[in-house]
Amino acid sequence: MTGLPDVQFLTVAEVADVMRVSKMTVYRLVHSGELPAVRFGRSFRVPASAVDEAVTRPAADVG
Repeated sequence: MTGLPDVQFLTVAEVADVMRVSKMTVYRLVHSGELPAVRFGRSFRVPASAVDEAVTRPAADVG
């Protein structure tokens, strides 16, 4: 398929390691809509770009 952007997806565990939070916190962020994710079967994958944005955004913007 052509035209698809190169998007890297991370697992919930990988996101938790990068953000230094628990997997449950990542699930909460996904379910609340604060962190976009795609569901593959019974698991979620989060775009790496969304994690970068979440980590670099000012603390006042979170929650």
